[in-house]
Order: sequence, then structure tokens, then C-alpha cells
Amino acid sequence: MQRAAGGRRDESAHIDIKFKADWLVQVEVLNRLGFRVQGRDLLEIGTGWLPVFPLCFALAGARRCHTFDLNRHLNPAAVPGALRELERHLPAIAQACGDAEATVRGRWQGLVAAGDGHAILRAAGVEYRAPADATTTGLKDASVALVFSNSVLEHVTPEVLAPMMRESCRVLQPDGLSLHSVNCGDHYAYFDRSITQVHYLRFTDRQWRKWNNDLLYQNRLRPVDFVDAARSAGMDVLLDMHVPRSELMARFDQIPIAPEFRRYPPEQLCCTSVTFAARPAAAAST
Repeated sequence: MQRAAGGRRDESAHIDIKFKADWLVQVEVLNRLGFRVQGRDLLEIGTGWLPVFPLCFALAGARRCHTFDLNRHLNPAAVPGALRELERHLPAIAQACGDAEATVRGRWQGLVAAGDGHAILRAAGVEYRAPADATTTGLKDASVALVFSNSVLEHVTPEVLAPMMRESCRVLQPDGLSLHSVNCGDHYAYFDRSITQVHYLRFTDRQWRKWNNDLLYQNRLRPVDFVDAARSAGMDVLLDMHVPRSELMARFDQIPIAPEFRRYPPEQLCCTSVTFAARPAAAAST
């Protein structure tokens, strides 16, 4: 279904978007915070269909990436093709991670030479765990330097978000980071151009249960909820990037809002994405 009618109809374009609009954004945040991935162990929440982020981090010099997913979507047979698509992005990866382009290309060539998808993942230090639960990773305390996700947390139930953040804090090293980009807009707006990305906020919880489903579950949490979850888990928020959409703010008075969301200010309701970074509180205060 993804290949026939979804976002993977054009695999090359799909990887380009994941790289340019998502991975580079997160690396820019890491650079701003003075964090380097070279030689470090990472944890990804939500692998998805292709391991674009783990492969990019491997090319940037990360040592290992544990990647967790509830469902086993990743097909190793697609990994060699994804790696070939990343070749044209090697100069940008080198610039983003601060390594020489020849160094990054050497890493890429080493992965290509590894063989099939399974061998590439092993060579890249990618440990795929699915089905698996990111609230109980089984990893040792303070064993990873970075916990990250991209367009995943909006699909996590509110009841799971809190223990997921606590587990992230537990496995993070003292100087580690938790970095998440969240698409907290109505995903149905991508298919139905007649609605906005806040359309789903008009429904009460009872009404929304009729439309919400496991295929495209959306928790409808706002940016502040994700950031507060990190704080409640024992982390200090170092960066909170979210901007309300001006076109929604301009006509906010005309947008129906269900009672469950009226406690939020318009700026939170009209914001459809957030990227935030947090660090274990004991480390952040030193």
C-alpha cells in the first residue's frame, strides 16, 4: 500500500525528504548544542519502513544505533537501494558532521561492500528491534548518548509517552540528549486538501475515537505536552522549537475547537510541529 498509494511511491523522493527536511534539521540542532555523534551509541524510537536516520548517522560516524519499532516494517532487501540513494548526499553529511568528505565516502563504500541488507545493517552498527517496546528497552543505564525520533511521538498514546520518556532518561548518559521532531498536525490533511492541519481539534474525544485507528493513530497532543513529558521524566529542556502557523492564527476565531482543547492558548493549537531537545536534569544543572 505504501508503494502503490503512499509516501513510498517514489523511493528516491521519499529518502530525499527524510534526509533534507528531517535528518539535516536534527543534526543542525545537535550542532547548535555542541553534540557530536562520532563513536557514540544511539537509540531511535520508531524505525519505520527504511532506516534512513540510522544509515545517515552511521555515515556521520556513529558507532551503533539501536532502533525500536512496534511493528516490523523494515525490509532488509530495501536497505541496499536506500544506501545507494544516499550517495548523492555524502557531501552534505560530511558538512553536517564536520568530517572530511573523503572520510564519509569511505564509510559509505565500506557499507556498500558489506553485501546484502542484513550485512549492511550489521556493518553500520544498526540493531533493528521489532516488534519491540521503547518503554522497556532492556538497555543498560546510561548506555546511549542520543535518543531520537522523527514524526513518531504524535502516534504514541498519552499513557505510553510518559514511560517512554522515563526510559529514555534512564538509558541516557549524563551528557546525552533526547531529541524529537513531532508532526502534531492532522495527518488526514495530507490526503484531504479541503481540511486544515488543525481540523481534528474540532472533535471531542468521544467523536475522535470513531475516526482514530491503529492504522493512523494520532494522539492530538500539543507541543507543550511533549515538552512537559520530557520534564516530568527528569530531563531539562535545552531547546523547544515550535512556531504557530500564521494562516491559522489569522482566522483562529473561525476554527471550531472541541472543549478538550480550549485550555490551550491559540499559539499551541495553531502549531503543527515541534522539535525539542532535553538532557538528564542532573547533567543539565552542572
